[in-house]
Amino acid sequence: MSVYNVWVNALENKNLEAAMACVADDYSFVRHQTGTTMDKAALEGMLKAMMASEDVHFSERRCVYENDDILVEHVLVDFPDGTREAVLSVSTLEDGKMTRTETGATLIKKS
Repeated sequence: MSVYNVWVNALENKNLEAAMACVADDYSFVRHQTGTTMDKAALEGMLKAMMASEDVHFSERRCVYENDDILVEHVLVDFPDGTREAVLSVSTLEDGKMTRTETGATLIKKS
């Protein structure tokens, strides 16, 4: 099964353990909005909070491209503050795990 399929299944089922199994121990998430980087532990905390929230919703998720080295996905995310973003993420892959993710997010109007 592809990393994307395992990742999305874990997120949709709010299975934090399965989601984190897709992430390498030396993982880094680059946050371009703040110029900071999150490690695997920080990602786990963020995912845990998102999974616990009734006000965070993902829709129109799709895999743009995936091979053994890279995963590109697009998703719409609704946040608790009422905003919606179109998020494009690129993750490098090694040994079937995400090692680094960078995202581009565009604020969009809800229709």
